[in-house]
Amino acid sequence: MKKKLVSLILCTAMAATLLAGCGNGSTSTNETTSNNTTTESNTADTSDTAPADTGSDDTDAPAADAQDEEVTITLGIWPEDTLVDDIAVHEGYVATMGELHPNVTCVPAYYKYSTDTFMPMVESGNCPTIFESWFTEPTKLIAQGAIADITDELKARGWLDAMNPSIKELLSDSNGRVYGIPRDGYALGLMLNVELFEEAGLVDEDGYPLYPKTWEELAETAKTIKEKTGAAGLCLLAKDNAGGWHFSNIAWAFGATLCTENADGTFTSNLDSEEAIAAMEYVKSLKWDYDVLTADPLSEDWGTGFTQLGTGNAAMYIGANDAVNQPTQVNGLPVDKLSICPIPAGPGGQYSLYGGTPYFFSKDATPAQINAALDYLEVMGKAPVATEASVEGMKADAQNKVDQGVPVIKRFPCWVAQDVLDAEAAIVEEYGNVDPKLYDAYFEATSSDGLHLEEPGSTQDMYAELTKVLQAVLTDKNADVTSLMQQADENYQTILDATLNGAE
Repeated sequence: MKKKLVSLILCTAMAATLLAGCGNGSTSTNETTSNNTTTESNTADTSDTAPADTGSDDTDAPAADAQDEEVTITLGIWPEDTLVDDIAVHEGYVATMGELHPNVTCVPAYYKYSTDTFMPMVESGNCPTIFESWFTEPTKLIAQGAIADITDELKARGWLDAMNPSIKELLSDSNGRVYGIPRDGYALGLMLNVELFEEAGLVDEDGYPLYPKTWEELAETAKTIKEKTGAAGLCLLAKDNAGGWHFSNIAWAFGATLCTENADGTFTSNLDSEEAIAAMEYVKSLKWDYDVLTADPLSEDWGTGFTQLGTGNAAMYIGANDAVNQPTQVNGLPVDKLSICPIPAGPGGQYSLYGGTPYFFSKDATPAQINAALDYLEVMGKAPVATEASVEGMKADAQNKVDQGVPVIKRFPCWVAQDVLDAEAAIVEEYGNVDPKLYDAYFEATSSDGLHLEEPGSTQDMYAELTKVLQAVLTDKNADVTSLMQQADENYQTILDATLNGAE
């Protein structure tokens, strides 16, 4: 019940923050994501403006060197090897760290969060000082004692009150102790390859793509695109948990609630509801009735989806504002040929899954290392301050996006410090490199009541069960969707009973 209340508060709070904080600005971030199921990519965000008057003493004092103690931090947030220009930006951050905090040694240690690799890495003592994860993970990682309590460090800096209260609660334990800070948030939309829409004649008189507003329209649009261009209309994921993650957003549009948190704190699976089954039947039809998917959905994961979109093998893909570098910088789509529109509506309404990427810190990190890592985030422009160093970090990130052909658009702010929001909006105004109309409908839709947090309970396990069903219905034309969803429901309920419902 508590989590359900938090979900409602977060949706309301985020909508209010977006309207109040983003103004006409725009920024981008980098999916869980991301592969993941809740964050999305590997670039940073943008924000700009001259540093406003900001909490000087509270924010700058704790950033000072910890009594000149020599400190070494490992940066799990370092870009992967293929993103050489992003690495160059981080090398600039390291140089700035050397000037501001000469006692700190920064060691690149790129890590992409995975539920399979994380705990073994923690148990072996090899967890980076700082790394990224997903908004679905805090409760589990806190309970496992796998991440550091950073409450005192944040309080000393004056950062606690600058965090969106609902996001702070997501990153806290039952005693209000905080274990992470947000990198950014995202809301799922529908990414479009504008070139394929143009080739299929699906653009208006001004050249903007005629995007589908309902799931029924999506099927027809995808069919037209395949007939006229030969490319898949939609890239649907069915390889790993990301398949279940994307499917949950489709299910909401059909009116489904996939997991319920009860008044007594237990959880009930609803994967076999009529609405959830109808959503899965729809997905099955995309393969066997419309034939608009990529050749092998079971080989498609979060990363390959962007490859299919960016290289012109698929016209549509579920993605978010924080991963616009993936189809463009990583996969070559021209910066002006990417658009994001709202997730289509269904008989149950229109929703956009809201998630985000938190920064966590190794449970073995010392206070000095945690403070040094927080200093690094400030230099990156990822902290709730608008100091000279942080604004320069925001600008460096924005300039890198421009140089690499990544859209500079607004992001979903997780901080409520007005000077930071103003700085970000000004940077987008200065560095913006795309027509905002390609994203306006998406941002309008995700600034409304349609934001929907991920389901409560053991969310990743739910995604895994749904992906099993996706794999079955996309490989067998005669698959019985109802029985498959009933089995998934039983499996997920067993997991909930074992991991959450019987815990007390």
